[in-house]
Amino acid sequence: MGQVQNLPLQAGAMPSDASTWQQLLQALPDAAWVVALPSLRLLGANAAAGRLFGLDQSQLLGIRADHLLATPEDMVWWDLARTDLAAAGPLDSEALLQAADGRSLVLHRTVHPLSREATGPCIVIARDLTGEREALAAQEDLAAELQATLEATADGILVTDLSGGIRTFNRRFAQIWGMPEALLEARRDEAVQAWMRRVVEGPEAYERRLQALQDSTLLACTDRLTLLSGQVLERVVRPLWSRGRPLGRVWSFRDLSERVAADERLDVLARTDALTGLANRRQLAEQVAATALAMRHDGDAFALLVFDLDRFRHVNDSLGHEIGDRALCEVAVRLQRVMRAGDVVARIGGDQFATLLRHADAPAAEAAANRVLAAMAEPWQFEGMAFTLTCSVGIALAPGHGRNADELLRHAESAMRGAKASGSNGLRFHQQHAEGDLRSHMRLDHAMRQALASQRFRLHYQPQVDLATGEVVGAEALIRWRDPALGEVPPGRFIPVAEDTGFIIAIGDWVLEQAARQTAAWVAEGRALTVAVNVSALQFHQADFVERVASVLDQHALPPQLLELELTESILVRDADEALERLRALANLGVRLSIDDFGTGYSSLGRLKTCPIHRLKIDRSFIRGLPDDARDAALVRAIVQMGQALGLNVVAEGVETEPQRRFLHEAGCHDFQGFLFAPGMDAVSFSRRFPAAKADAPTVP
Repeated sequence: MGQVQNLPLQAGAMPSDASTWQQLLQALPDAAWVVALPSLRLLGANAAAGRLFGLDQSQLLGIRADHLLATPEDMVWWDLARTDLAAAGPLDSEALLQAADGRSLVLHRTVHPLSREATGPCIVIARDLTGEREALAAQEDLAAELQATLEATADGILVTDLSGGIRTFNRRFAQIWGMPEALLEARRDEAVQAWMRRVVEGPEAYERRLQALQDSTLLACTDRLTLLSGQVLERVVRPLWSRGRPLGRVWSFRDLSERVAADERLDVLARTDALTGLANRRQLAEQVAATALAMRHDGDAFALLVFDLDRFRHVNDSLGHEIGDRALCEVAVRLQRVMRAGDVVARIGGDQFATLLRHADAPAAEAAANRVLAAMAEPWQFEGMAFTLTCSVGIALAPGHGRNADELLRHAESAMRGAKASGSNGLRFHQQHAEGDLRSHMRLDHAMRQALASQRFRLHYQPQVDLATGEVVGAEALIRWRDPALGEVPPGRFIPVAEDTGFIIAIGDWVLEQAARQTAAWVAEGRALTVAVNVSALQFHQADFVERVASVLDQHALPPQLLELELTESILVRDADEALERLRALANLGVRLSIDDFGTGYSSLGRLKTCPIHRLKIDRSFIRGLPDDARDAALVRAIVQMGQALGLNVVAEGVETEPQRRFLHEAGCHDFQGFLFAPGMDAVSFSRRFPAAKADAPTVP
């Protein structure tokens, strides 16, 4: 603020006229005016004073000073100055002014005498502090807002200058570091840094990182710190800039302890079976991978065993899933009981478990498997219900059977399935040729599906001949397949694969539809020939099989008695009551039913007596030894006699010699088929060789 001593006056000097006053006042940067005593009238004022009061400076002349600023302090001072200026002394304080536009202005004004005379004039200088005060208030508001923001955040915030001195912080920072707030408030920078070094893990590495940040003012980073308390902190460091130059750093600390603990719990859950608490497939694979890596260094072998409970579905179906879950937990307990301390036990599927045996060769793996088999064979009892559980074990050895988790698991599971197929409750080691068979199985399955889509399958028809008359009385539809890459693929090779994969259903539907179409075409030509179609057990047990047969008959307007369905004996054994109901439904359609390969299954006479069967087909394995093999001869006679007793037609397949034909005729067999009469042939060849007009002509060659 301009001071009165800046005026171009000397003590006791007085301006000679008004123009001189104006020159003096205009030289001052702040609002100023001169007041005469004792009248208190303004003798002069500068333009700044006019702007302050919203008047022209000429309009201020003659106005009383105590009217311009009428605060109590001004009123008292001017009253005293009129009588005794020396006693009043200088006035130097702040005052509020109501401006012409209605705003309240904050002024800092000083009043000084311009002469030593008791009634000499005084000069008033007023500086408008309103803008400064508003800026200061805004700054204070901003600081309060910033501090409130810092306190509201969940992160600990520390702001330092370039030398590391503390500029500001929030309480959360002190809480995260377990630091007394008084230490921070005292701004004891060295003590704060010493505290942080004392509670962090690896203080040397922590100090080196701080020094690197100190040396690079533009460096920003994000990393993690672990405190001795176990807390895990995320540290984010950013440079603090203002007007293009660095001022310091902002440090943000976030407590990740709960998140890290939650991640660890999730990781445990992701790697642990929820029911049994054992390792799951993922953790087992990780353990196998780690063991395989160690094996490369120490050369030590290990084994992977996969266990699958036999017929565990019966436990769930009969006792309920709650008992089933309890049984699975008991399996886990028994497995852990018989394994060594360093072995890994895992549940990798519904009722499938696995064990990783470290430092184990084939004898050790077999011994462990036998311990498991013995443990599973111990009696089981839940809710007063006693039962027996067994398991099948597959074993893969590393490195002989594989070096990674995927290979070993695959091979162990394949061996387990082999053990299960061999009668269950046993063990089997992986065999290399089985892997090749499996790959061949997969290639064949894929090729079959492509063949059906590309119409590469075809049907041949082998005539069935009346042994007494030599008349062709029917034909069996036989599927054939020539593949561009595989060549001619015999049914004995691809049918088992189709049954294993379930694709036999699609193939069976195709054969049924094609055979019905051809039979209907022969009917249209005047040939009423019964055509037999093989039906797999899987196809037969489909819920809509009867409806499918009815639909095919209706689609081709085929008389049902001209369609014969050849069924295996296993159909009569599995779900016998349901199978009987379905057989009766088929018989009600009018189709003929026969048992194929009779004598190789387990059907009983009582079951045959109740089933609506029309024919029995003697398996070719019994025909091959005729007439010289006494046992084959006895079996064939017994089957023929049984068929006659039950009122069933009996047909023999695979007849290749005349002695075989004569024996069957003498034994009372009704029909036969085989290469002796004709092989299977396509429909065109069949029609040419056995035309409808000569239906009575064919005789046995």
